[in-house]
Amino acid sequence: MNNLNDLLKNILENKNFTTLFQPIFSLSNATVVGYEALTRGPENSIYYNPEKLFESAKSENLLWELELSTRLSAIEKFCNFKTDKILFLNVDPDIIKDKKFTKGATKHLFENIINTSNIVFEITEKTAIKDYIEFKEIIQNYKTQGYKIAIDDVGSGYSGLTTISEVRPNYIKIDMFLIRDIDKDNFKKSIVKALVELADNTNIKLIAEGIETLDELKTVIELGIPLAQGFLLSRPAKELLEMNVTLKNFIKEIKSSLEKTKFTSAFEISIGKLARRDKAVQFSTLSADIEKIFLNNYRLHGIAVLEGERVVGLITKRDFFTQLGTRFGRELYLKKPIEKIMDTEPLLVDYYTPINKVIKRIANREEHKLYDYVIVEKEEKYFGVVPIINLLEKSMELELYMAKYSNPLTGLPGNPIIEEKIGEAIDKKTPFSLIYFDLNNFKSFNDYYGFERGDKVIKYTANILSRHISFNDNAFLGHVGGDDFVAIVKSYNIKNLCKNIIEEFDFNIKRFYNREDLERGYIATLDRDGSQKNFPIMSISISSVSNKNHLNYEKIIERVSEVKKLCKSFCKKYCKSYFLAEEEIFIE
Repeated sequence: MNNLNDLLKNILENKNFTTLFQPIFSLSNATVVGYEALTRGPENSIYYNPEKLFESAKSENLLWELELSTRLSAIEKFCNFKTDKILFLNVDPDIIKDKKFTKGATKHLFENIINTSNIVFEITEKTAIKDYIEFKEIIQNYKTQGYKIAIDDVGSGYSGLTTISEVRPNYIKIDMFLIRDIDKDNFKKSIVKALVELADNTNIKLIAEGIETLDELKTVIELGIPLAQGFLLSRPAKELLEMNVTLKNFIKEIKSSLEKTKFTSAFEISIGKLARRDKAVQFSTLSADIEKIFLNNYRLHGIAVLEGERVVGLITKRDFFTQLGTRFGRELYLKKPIEKIMDTEPLLVDYYTPINKVIKRIANREEHKLYDYVIVEKEEKYFGVVPIINLLEKSMELELYMAKYSNPLTGLPGNPIIEEKIGEAIDKKTPFSLIYFDLNNFKSFNDYYGFERGDKVIKYTANILSRHISFNDNAFLGHVGGDDFVAIVKSYNIKNLCKNIIEEFDFNIKRFYNREDLERGYIATLDRDGSQKNFPIMSISISSVSNKNHLNYEKIIERVSEVKKLCKSFCKKYCKSYFLAEEEIFIE
């Protein structure tokens, strides 16, 4: 034990450790957005493993000294590379609360001429945070200074939803446990999809950790995670590495393939199409120059602030003149860089983000920021801004369009959009299946129980279909009318999808019937000819065709109509839900 203690002290006194940098890549263009600083102890010693090193330092009450020494080493080495990339620094929650950290970190960061907007404190939760109120206040203090916050290892240990909710981080790093074999594990995919949706609604950027295979990388891209790191992409190194050409080409191919097979909703427009190409300013621009810009353009209400081509903030006219209007405000700020008073956490979105997702993020902003410009970036570089009034106008326009062309009961796209999407899928010439859904014995149910309960069945069916179809990337679902629905899925392998829909439909449809009718197994009502007849419990007919053999719109529509008629005849014959494809028949 004494030998280990001596070794630890020797490491601290002689800085006998190595700082490595592992790149974090953008999956939109395969470029580096930042580097995580990692520490390794002396080679061929127990402390080469950083966990052993920091655990031992903690037990010997030397954690602060080790944190300070390794952090300063990382900053010094990083600054020597003269890069404008982001530096991710691992910080234990107990250390970030330490007054010595608060006083010392900022001072040393500025001494090394590194902008606070280039620093991300990566919270590595090895132990539970005991006082969230105090911790939240400290984190907010760092945010106001321009630092960014990441939560590490989300999905394992203590890094859970409570920490995310309290800290409101800029980045979430998805633990490698959730990423490992995600291409083979649908449950993990569902968890990560939920995180993607959370990030979409809260302006948080996700980073997938520990990617080790091409299949994992492909799946992560398909799920919409914007950033990633892992041994496959690049191992930690003493130098700042880039991605190799082979991997860059692989990512570009995946992105290109996704673009070709993507069925964009008619109600979705990317925010980039609304962007105004306003000039931005560098973070070193003096406030006096910003004042001139605002005074010379009374219509301008905000300016994006950059470091190089990367967005680091937003200065609004409102906040700018409020600061100058305070006592000594002009003396304090006018001759200083705009970074001193800019908003370091503006709403920053990718060019291709649908405007409905942007509106959700706006709704989650603080009240005083609701009308601030949205900043748009393309390939991790500044592109332009979108005033909120322009966004609201386009949103209202789309709502009117949606009301005109969607089904009023389910809200799903109606026939004009369905026809457009089928045509689009055919033109792209990539594999897809057209699936037709039709309820059996729905009319008799509607006549027997009334329209109100009938509408509930239609909504129930729409919900089941929407949920199952959504598990398939870039799939499309439309409502033809009545009890008929159509889906387009970019795959020929749809048997399991249809089987799962049938299982859930059959299990839950019974709750819409009265007990006595269920026990009987049918309802007695008039048929289309006015004759009394017994109608079995509702079932669902699923028919499918693909573009494997049919390359034009007319042929596909004609064929799906034929398959649908045959499928319904099987449903009637067997009194069960039925799936019929061109190539095979599946009976449930």
